[in-house]
Amino acid sequence: MKVSKRGQYGMRALGHLAEKYGQGVVQIREIARAEAIPAKFLEGILLELKHAGVLRSRRGIDGGYELARPPSEIMLGLVMRTLDGPLAPMGSAAELKELVEKDPAHGGFYSILIDVRDAAAEILDRTSLADVLERNRRLSST
Repeated sequence: MKVSKRGQYGMRALGHLAEKYGQGVVQIREIARAEAIPAKFLEGILLELKHAGVLRSRRGIDGGYELARPPSEIMLGLVMRTLDGPLAPMGSAAELKELVEKDPAHGGFYSILIDVRDAAAEILDRTSLADVLERNRRLSST
């Protein structure tokens, strides 16, 4: 699994919004400036996260984005799939299963890649944005 710039920037923006959770909307330019993300690139990322139900927005001069639910309810698996697609190291899990069946002489390798995908998915699907903030705090204090 490879995390793209889109995924990295998305997580940085979500971390910023999680820190501001409950304080209202945050303007794109504030997030972009604080997290060193190109504003135009960030705009597309935030829109995609909004369509996935992770964020909500308010339009107008006082508009911006905020988390659609508490950080403890936003799982990284959803975020990463939204921004970077399937978690499988090579195609999707369905493609890997197909390779196991079509190429049994090398199915063991593809089966291991399925295990890698499943382990990554399990970690990301049980880890919330709140968990990331807590880990950030712990690492910052050392």
